[in-house]
Amino acid sequence: MPKRPMIGVTLDAEPAGGWSKLPWYALRQNYFSSVIAAGGLPVALPHHPDLAAEYLDALDGLLVTGGAFDVDPALWGGGAPHPKVTLKPGRTDFELAAVRAALARDMPVLGICGGQQLLAVAFGGTLIQHIPDEVENALPHEQPNPRTEPGHEVAVAGGTLLASIVGAPRLAVNSAHHQAVATPGAGAVVNARAPDGVVEGVEHPGYRFALGVQWHPEYAVDPRDPAIFRAFVQAATR
Repeated sequence: MPKRPMIGVTLDAEPAGGWSKLPWYALRQNYFSSVIAAGGLPVALPHHPDLAAEYLDALDGLLVTGGAFDVDPALWGGGAPHPKVTLKPGRTDFELAAVRAALARDMPVLGICGGQQLLAVAFGGTLIQHIPDEVENALPHEQPNPRTEPGHEVAVAGGTLLASIVGAPRLAVNSAHHQAVATPGAGAVVNARAPDGVVEGVEHPGYRFALGVQWHPEYAVDPRDPAIFRAFVQAATR
């Protein structure tokens, strides 16, 4: 049986309270099950920026997950944080160190939701701090219906890695974000947009596999979503 590629999965972190009286890590199970279903072996990565390179020595691919927080605008020249911005510096410090180290090694990277925004920042891109303040007639990107249902569609740009993976010009996606990519960074391209023009995905053709999507394909809201994980894991297979 072929050896499964080892996929590092970034964790979310919470302060003391709630589930534990001490600070704790957490992540939805469907991130892990999606990697396993695609043929990968997922492993969780605690937040230690100084160990990012050592983690990557043992990995074949990096999955940067989403969460209810934002990338610090100081990292991309965005000025003071918007009142709606929530930061998790320890998590962002580690994820950015891991993404930059993975890109330097040309290791496959998949960014989901906030992970896609972080990937764009690693490419040298910028973000929209709060969509309702900056996009006229914006869709409700923090959809009111459950995340297990679609919130809107996205148009997939032809000739992109994403287009080759999903094989369709449009996808139904769930939507759980108030920020978005403004510019994808030098050499990077936008691979999907919402009907209101908001960027829904980025990728960089200068790397073997560096792909980000704003939605959550681990929910498989669209039947083509699992193909994103399969392509990522295949790229990570040695």
